[in-house]
Parts: sequence; C-alpha cells; structure tokens
Amino acid sequence: MIEEVAYEALNKAFKVSEEVEVYVGTEEGLDIDIQKDRVGFAKEVYSLGVGVRVILDDRMGFAYTTNLKLIDKTVKKAEANALANQPDENFTFAQKSKYFDVKGLYDHRAESMDVDSVVEFGKLLISTAQDEGCQPTSGGYSVGYEKNILLNSNDVECKNASTLFSGFLSVNAPDGEVVSTAHESNSSCKMELDPEKIAKKACNVALQSRGGQPTSTGDTTVILGHHAVAGLLSTFTQAINGDNVQRGRSIYAGKEKENVASLDLSIYDDGTVTGGLNSSQGDGEGTPSQKTTLIKDGVLKNFIYDIYTAQKGKIKSTGNGMRVSYADMPSVGLSNLVVKFENYHEWDEVRKGVMVTDVLGAHTANPISGDFSVEVMNAFHIEDGEISQPVKKAMLSGNIFEILKDVKGLSGEKRQLGPFIIPQLLCSSLRIVG
Repeated sequence: MIEEVAYEALNKAFKVSEEVEVYVGTEEGLDIDIQKDRVGFAKEVYSLGVGVRVILDDRMGFAYTTNLKLIDKTVKKAEANALANQPDENFTFAQKSKYFDVKGLYDHRAESMDVDSVVEFGKLLISTAQDEGCQPTSGGYSVGYEKNILLNSNDVECKNASTLFSGFLSVNAPDGEVVSTAHESNSSCKMELDPEKIAKKACNVALQSRGGQPTSTGDTTVILGHHAVAGLLSTFTQAINGDNVQRGRSIYAGKEKENVASLDLSIYDDGTVTGGLNSSQGDGEGTPSQKTTLIKDGVLKNFIYDIYTAQKGKIKSTGNGMRVSYADMPSVGLSNLVVKFENYHEWDEVRKGVMVTDVLGAHTANPISGDFSVEVMNAFHIEDGEISQPVKKAMLSGNIFEILKDVKGLSGEKRQLGPFIIPQLLCSSLRIVG
C-alpha cells in the first residue's frame, strides 16, 4: 500500500517541481503501561503519513499529511514553503544507489502479537519483581513494526522495514525508613526479551543498594556501567556531528588525523550492524547505510554528515540523514555508535574504586567543552575486584573528552542502549563528590 501512496504523491509533486522527494511511513504496534503493581492500560498504535520535499530555485520546501485525500494540498504547501524560504545551493536530494540487505531487523512475529500477549509480559515483570522482594513502581512493554519508502526525482527508491520489542521496569526495595530504587530496560529487533531477566536485574541492583553509606570526596578509579556510559556518551556525539563541526561548536573541529583518544579505542557509526536498533538499508534521505570510522586507534578520522552538511563541506554524506517519521525533515543523527577496544580488562584488575550503574543529569553536560557534573545512581565501592559497600549519595564530575584519552574497556557483555553499542568502561581517575 505505501508504495502506491508514494508513487501517487511523487507524480503529484512533479507538477510543481522537477526536484522532489516523497517519504511515506507507516507504524503499527501495541503498548502497555505499568503503574505500581498492575498493568495500567494497553493501547494499539497506528500511523500512516506522507512527507513531501521540493526544491525550487535552490529553495527547499517541506510539508506532510496523515490524510491521503490531501496529498495535492500537501504538495502545494511544500511549494509555498519553498517559495517563502531563502535560496541555498546546498539543497539537493540523494542520488540513485545500490542498497545492501541488512540482516536481523524484522521479526514477523510482531505482526501477530495481540493485547493479551503484551499484557502477559507486563504481568511477568510485576510478579517477578514481587517474588524478588521489590515493589514495582513503573514500567512498560511495547511491540511495534514500521515500514517506509522514499522516492525522489533522481530515481531513488529506498525501502526499510524493522521491528522493535522494548521493555523496562523501575522498582523500589525497602531500606528502613527509606527505599532503594533501580531500573532496567532492554530492546531488540527480535522477540527475544525476557521479562524475568529484566525484573531480576532491576531488583538485584535495588537490593544491593540498600544500606548505602556516604563516601568521601576525591579522585578514584571508576567503572561506568552500560547505562552510565550511554548517558555520558551523548555529549561525545555532539562533537562528531558534522553540522556542529561546521558551525564551530565541536571541540574536534580541525583535528582530523590527530590523536584524541586512547590508542586502544576505536569508535564507529555503523548503520549496517546485524540486528542493530538503528540499522537500515538507507537513511532518511535514501543514502545507503554504511560503516563510518570516527576514531581509529585513538586517531580522529571522520564526522557524520547528512546530504546538506556534506554538500557544504564538498564531501559525501555518511548516511546519517535521520528522520523520526514522515513528519520530520532529515538532519544529522546517529545510526549505531559502536565502541570497540583492541584489548579488554578484567574486573579483578580493579583493586579499589567505585562502580557507577547509571547517572542522572547527563543532559546538563557542556556539549562543547565536555565538562559534566552528574548524580550517580546505584553506585558501589569496589574492593579487590568485587562490589562491596553501596554508596548512599554522590556526584561524579569530569570531562568526557579527557575520559576518552585514558579509558579502558571491560570484558563482558556488550549492550545496545539507544544508538550506543557499548561495553562497560574503566576510568583511571574521576572525581567523586560525597
């Protein structure tokens, strides 16, 4: 169906411009919400819409609609928006390319999921937490599948389809007059999530956090858990965004081929990862997905670009023109950010330090300087490679760009949280404020 809608919209767009692009996306799914010890509600999600972009005399115009009877008016609105905008020679659309199949993105079982199945997942989250001695406070589970197609006047036809299964749970653990809290989440393109595993992980952290004691202020070795790494890396991603680089808002601007990180560290943006949450055949502009080396053995190699920023820099797009839906214009964004080390270290190498499961307030970090000061969540002292006394309250401060210069990777599970595919990280010296 979406192919027919896309070609209908493309033909109508050709009536107002020779340079046109049409993006049609549809999404279906089921969501349940958990409030305390019960499934609060379940809802079905469905959307279908058309986004149209046209270029007239170097002027870009965009409009979208969810009413398929209003495609003509949407095209006219895109035309009017183009005529009202300033000309920019860097506006252009993707060229015809070959797309390679990316594996593991679609699980047909998502199409047959019903409300009862989704509710049962939620009930298992709740009952498992209660069996572990914790009180569920909030959570949820969602199953969805989406399909989109992009056509343009350069004969581009890019189709994508993916599924997403996502669950999370927050819990309390009684701790005298107060409570210890924790949360856990997981997402996958496949129907492989285990509600018991999610609930047990959340409860294990909450129960271990009971009896926390204040800690002293000082510089110490810190292990950053997966959630903490994902939170702090969001600042790094601003620095490798081509738009920020061109605007002088990146600390890495002009530092290509310079050593900016540990010689053991490499970072990639890879839209072709098998089963990657943000993998696809092509990005939101129809540029084929690719693996882009950002940092290799500590050396800065590249940035990520969409078509517009690539045109400004007279280079090629890296396939990072991302759009959330048909209602959005493409802009520079991550696919899957992969953090990889040449060598990995073991927990028992850490004789003394602090383990930080998660952080609160990572969004307040300075995106240009990289300085941050965040509240630690579920932190623990480490003695002789083992978790010991929980930390009651503390802050963590440092600089993400300085961390990358001396960071080590820990062996063990690598996880994808949002766009980040990451191990846990070992930092030799960060400031803990008790």
